[in-house]
Order: sequence, then structure tokens, then C-alpha cells
Amino acid sequence: MNKNKWIDITQPLTSNIAHWPGDTPFSYELTYSKENTGSVNIGQITSSVHIGTHVDAPFHFDNNGATIDQLDVNLYIGKATVIDVSNVEKITPELLQSFNWDSDVTRVLLRTALPNNPKRFPKEMPALDPAIATFLHEKGVKLLGVDMPSVDAPDSKDLATHHALYTHGIYILENIMLDQISPGHYELIALPLAIQGADGSPVRAVIRPLDR
Repeated sequence: MNKNKWIDITQPLTSNIAHWPGDTPFSYELTYSKENTGSVNIGQITSSVHIGTHVDAPFHFDNNGATIDQLDVNLYIGKATVIDVSNVEKITPELLQSFNWDSDVTRVLLRTALPNNPKRFPKEMPALDPAIATFLHEKGVKLLGVDMPSVDAPDSKDLATHHALYTHGIYILENIMLDQISPGHYELIALPLAIQGADGSPVRAVIRPLDR
């Protein structure tokens, strides 16, 4: 693998990308054509901020939480470790403990058993035990990325894992594409848009292998 090549792990925003049931789907249309304006094409988008690959701001699940524009962009840039947990249906602290952890791991991306399919919203997903928040905090992790639409079950109302991660100062990146990514160490860029007052934002997530 070319260590200098950035790898896109983003779900493409298309007219048929899956969205949360009941949420606003993504659409792009050309509002004005070059023929209309005489100079340029101009498009517009309509979308939930939780479409495709995105990050959650604490305000998403806590009325007193920070909005997306208030978060430190440095959370979403830097060294990340991809961990393959695709052989299990529940991710627990005991499972994570079985991996080797470097002392400088601050961002973790989990490759789960859910196949990457941007056009299908899953009815079931591998479960994240909320107790992993304590384990990850003890390891110094500040960002958790998953290749699923959420860190909680689709029908969850208490969002126990969201809240547990937030309590331990761990931020959330969801719907990354890791099926073709090997476990290991990478440089990550997954910057959210600076949308004032927003509870989340789509991101363009890319990684680049790091030598170890």
C-alpha cells in the first residue's frame, strides 16, 4: 500500500444513499444551469446532517451539549488505529482488551461485522457495550469511529453508548467505510463543516497508512 496515498473511507452522497427512517433524505439538484445563467452551473442540496459518513455533536443527544461549530477540529485530524472486530456481534471491553494498545492511541476506528452498503439502512447492527467508554477513556481515546450508522441500536431511545462516550470525553464518527481497510495505524482527516448551532455534520473522511 502506498504510504503517501490518501484512502477515501466516505460514503458517497447520492440520490439513493440510505437515511435514518423518518429523517430527511439526501438530494442534490441543479438549481440553475449554465444555459440559464450564461456563466455557471449552480446546485443545491437538501439533507439531514446525519447522512452518510458524519460526526455527532454532543448537542445531538444532550440539549446542553456543544454544537458542531464549537468542537475542536483537532479531534478529527491525526493518528488513528483501525481495529478489526468483524468476527463478533457485540463489542465489549474484554474484546478490546485482547488487542495491543499503543500508549499514543487517541482515535480508534472499528471495522465491524456490518458490511459496508451505503444504499441500505440496516435493521440490526453489531452492539457496542456502553462499558467500552470507560475502557477507551483509560486508554486515552478521544474519538471513536464506526462503520455503522450509529454507536447505538437503531431503535434505541436512551442512547446509552452515545451518553457513555460523551461522559468520558469521547467524540463520535459514524458510517465510515472500512471493508477494504486492513487493521493498523493511519493518519485520519474527517473534518465536519462549521455549521453554526448544528447537532452534527457530514464529513469527507480519508486515511493514510503510517509506518510502524
